[in-house]
Parts: sequence; C-alpha cells; structure tokens
Amino acid sequence: MKLSLIVPCYNEAENVAAFEDAVIKAFEGCGYDYEIVFVNDGSRDATLHNLRKLHAQQKCPVKVVSFSRNFGKEAGLYAGLQYASGDYLSLIDADLQQRPEIVRDMVRMLDEQPDLDVVAAYQDRRNEGKILSFFKKSFYSIINKLSNVEIKPDASDFRTFRRSVAESMLELSEYHRFSKGIFAWIGYNTDYIPYTACERHAGKTKWSFTKLMNYAIDGIIGFSTAPLRLATYTGMITSVAAAIYLLAVVLQKLIWGIDVPGYATIIVLILLLGGIQLFCIGIIGEYVGRTFEQSKNRPIYIPKEILTYEENV
Repeated sequence: MKLSLIVPCYNEAENVAAFEDAVIKAFEGCGYDYEIVFVNDGSRDATLHNLRKLHAQQKCPVKVVSFSRNFGKEAGLYAGLQYASGDYLSLIDADLQQRPEIVRDMVRMLDEQPDLDVVAAYQDRRNEGKILSFFKKSFYSIINKLSNVEIKPDASDFRTFRRSVAESMLELSEYHRFSKGIFAWIGYNTDYIPYTACERHAGKTKWSFTKLMNYAIDGIIGFSTAPLRLATYTGMITSVAAAIYLLAVVLQKLIWGIDVPGYATIIVLILLLGGIQLFCIGIIGEYVGRTFEQSKNRPIYIPKEILTYEENV
C-alpha cells in the first residue's frame, strides 16, 4: 500500500460518499495502491451509517475507525496514523475544502525528491472575516516568539509525509495534542505549497471562535513555558513597584509631612494585586491541569468499532 488518506469525520454524513468519489476520480490511473482511513469521531448524525455503507461497497480500499464518543480532531488524526498501512500518509478533511488532487501532487513531490519528508499545504488566501484573520495572525506571531520551534503561518494539518514521520508522531503520545506544533517539533525536511480552500460540499464548519481560542491556548501551553515566566516576571515587577510605592509613602510622610489618603489607595492596590495573583495562578493552573490529566495516562481515544477491508478479501 503506497498511500493512506486519513480522514477525521465529525457529523460529515453528507460528505463522506462525495469525498470517496472525489478520491477515486483524482487517483484514477495513478499506478499505485491507496486506501482511505475514515475516523468517525463520535458523530451524532448518520456519518457512521454512511461509512458502513462505503466499507461494504469497497469502491476503493476503505477502513473505518469509530470512537465511543467525540474525542476531538487531534485524537482522530492520531488514530488514523495508527491504522494506516501506506508508505505515504496524508491528512485531509472530509468536507472537500482540501482537494484529493493536491494529495496526488504531494505524492509526486515525495517521489521526485527522496530527501523530502513532508509536503504541507498552507492557504494562500482565506475567505474569512478581518477579526478572525487578525486573531489567527496574532496567534502565529505569539507562538513563534514564545516557542523554540517555528510554525509556518496559515499552515494546516493538510499534508502528506513518509511513514518514518508518522512513526515519530506516534511516539509522542501526549494527551493534549497540537499537530502543527508536533510536526514542527519532530523536524524532518518539509516543503510548503499554497492551496486555496474550496467551498464545503455540505454542512457547516465545526470550528467556532471559542474552539479556535481553546485550540490556540493548547498550542501555546503545549510548546512553551513562557507564560510561566511571564507570571514570574509579573510578580517580580509588582514587588518592585510595591517597594517603590512604600518608599514614596514613607518619604512623603516623614520629609514633607503629606498625609497619604488611605482608603482609595488601599482598595485600588488590593484589586490590582488580587487580579495579578489570580492571573498568575490561572497560568500555573493551566500547566498543572494538563500535567494532572497526562499523569492519569488515559488513552487518547477509545475505539468502539473497527472495519478493515482485509476481512473482505
């Protein structure tokens, strides 16, 4: 098996059949074997039912891994890596915004360049609002300044790579996963190509602004300890400022005899210091919480049903 297309699915009932047809059309006459590994991430619609139909028909080799509940896209990607059989592996969405024809071009690039390990796609232009675009640019700017690895702006999980890269990915079995950061951390020779996302075939995006913000926080905390240092520096600066203010109050009273108003000053300082303390405790809590969840060593996902095409041979 030369190529495995890993496709995480969450409520993609109207897209999976169209995706399979698009793959078959894109790889017609390619001259090598390929498979589609669908990962049903606890969908609440008819996604699993439709995937079972695709598996039964076997228009092309299809595997289906179905979770016991929704574990998130990152868990779906991890499961796909575990069950894929190809020498090359490709991560791609089921909504057809990322076209299978681009995957074929990625495979060709890997064939032509033996030293190349990963071909990743980035969006050359985005059809999104200015506010969301601003936050995304800010995120990449912040994480690249705070982290010791560099993540290419606008690079997506849409990429094709060799099995050696997948094996390295699987060795990093952290519970809170951020694939863009993991790809950057493990290294390997990577080439980036631009692509334009197409319109969704059906349905709506599952990524709300809140989910994107939480995902961004996971990325920053997962690949940088800078927020902890920020808490330390904030405490140091606050302590120095408090000492300077104390000295100023004493000098005003002893040298110039100025009465310092107490009530308002005390209230403001209490609120300021309390806010800073809660902010720092919150940062520490994020790291402690992730350490606690990782220490429980729970699985990244729980498979409820696994369908492979080998059983039909």
